[in-house]
Amino acid sequence: MLDKNRQIWFIGIKGTGMASLALLLNDLGYHVAGSDIEKYTFTQVPLEKAGINIAQFAADNIKDSGQVIVKGNAFKNDNVEVKACEDKKIAWQSYPDTVEEIVQMHTSIGVSGTHGKTSTTGILASVMTQAAPTSYLIGDGEGKGIKNSRFFVYEADEYRRHFLAYHPDYQIMTNIDFDHPDYFKDQADYTSAFQTAADQTKKALFVWGGNERLKTLQSKVPKYTYGFENEDDFQAVNVNRTTSGAEFSVLAHGKKIGDFTIHLFGDHNILNATAVVAVAYTENVPLADIQKGLLSYRGAKRRFSEKDFGNINIIDDYAHHPTEMRATIQAARQRFPHKRLVVVFQPHTFTRTKKYAPEFEEILRQVDKAYITPIYASAREASGDITSADLVAKISGSEVIDLDNIADLAQNKDSVIVFMGAGDIQKYEDALEKLL
Repeated sequence: MLDKNRQIWFIGIKGTGMASLALLLNDLGYHVAGSDIEKYTFTQVPLEKAGINIAQFAADNIKDSGQVIVKGNAFKNDNVEVKACEDKKIAWQSYPDTVEEIVQMHTSIGVSGTHGKTSTTGILASVMTQAAPTSYLIGDGEGKGIKNSRFFVYEADEYRRHFLAYHPDYQIMTNIDFDHPDYFKDQADYTSAFQTAADQTKKALFVWGGNERLKTLQSKVPKYTYGFENEDDFQAVNVNRTTSGAEFSVLAHGKKIGDFTIHLFGDHNILNATAVVAVAYTENVPLADIQKGLLSYRGAKRRFSEKDFGNINIIDDYAHHPTEMRATIQAARQRFPHKRLVVVFQPHTFTRTKKYAPEFEEILRQVDKAYITPIYASAREASGDITSADLVAKISGSEVIDLDNIADLAQNKDSVIVFMGAGDIQKYEDALEKLL
C-alpha cells in the first residue's frame, strides 16, 4: 500500500508507464526514487526535471525496511533487485496494483483498446483539467498528480491482462483488434479480457460503434456508442477536415451538444475526441471547457509528432499494428496532401511481424516509397523466423534501411517521411536529422 512515510522505490522507473506513475506520485507528495538501465531514454528527462533520483540496478537499492517496492511488469527474478526482494522476503506490488490504489481515490476514467489509448487519454486529460483538478497517467511517459484532484484519467493497457487490476467509474474502449500474439491465444482470448474489463466498470462504458467486437460486449452499466453513424449514441457530424486539423459537431442521442475544433489529423482522432466529449458531457462538464480542452491539445509524444527540415517534413509515430499504420498514413495525407509520402517502418517483434506480414506488405505498397528497418527484438522475444528482407521482397521499390545506409533517406526531396514503430526507431530519425 502507498504510504507517504515510506520511500516509493520503482524497479524499472524509466518504463513509459512507470515514469508516468512516478511523476504522478511525486506530485502528490510521495517520496519517489527508482532504478533502471543506464541507457538514455526519453522518459528520464521529466523524471530528472522533477528531481527524482534514478539509480542503476543494484541489490543494495532494496532496503530491509522503509520502502514500498513497485516492480515494473517486464522484470523477473533475473533482475538483481527483484532477486534481492525475494532473498530478503520483501513484498513488492505491481504497476497495475499501484494504479488501482489511485483509481479508487477519484472519479476515475480509464481508456483501453488495441489502438488510440495514449492519444485519447491525452485529449481526455486536457478536457477534464479545464473542468476540475485532474490527475492523469498517460502511456507516453507523462504523469501529473494534482492534490485533492476530482478526476483521475489513465491509460489501461491490456497486455497480459494488466488492466484487469482496475475498477474505474467510466471506461472508454477505442477498439478491439487482435494484438500481443506472444501472450493471447487467439481473438476470443483477447476479446474476453475486454469483456472482463467491461464487467469491472462501475458507472458507464463508452465504445466505438464501428467495431463489432465492442458492440457485442455485455455491460452491467449503461453502454454508449460513439462514431460517425446515425445509430451511435454520440455522433460526430458536419466534419470538415483541413491541413490544420478538423472541425465537427457532436450529437448526443440526436440532440446537438456543440461545435468542436481539434488540431489533430485523421478520422481516428475525430473519434477519440468524440469519445472524450461523450464522457465529459455525461459528467456535466461545461461545453466551453470541453471546447477549450480539445482546442488546446496538441498531441502525445510519438503520436504524429512533426519536425520540418526545409522541403522535408518528418513525422514520428508509434504505429506498429496494421490498423495504426493505416490511420497514420491517412493523417499524413490529410496534413500534407501535395507531398510525396515516404514511410520508414520498424516491425515490432517477430511474432507480430509474422502474424501481420501480408497486411504490412499491402499497406506499404500504397505509399510512394517504403523503407523497412531490421525487426525490433524485444526483451521477451530475441529472435524469429522472419526478416525485414522477407517483407521487402514482396513490396516493389522498397528497401531495407539501417544506420549504414541512412543517407538514402535524405535523397527524398519534397517529401513527408513518416517513421513508424514502437521500438528504438528514433535512432534512425536522429541519424537522418543530423544529415539534414
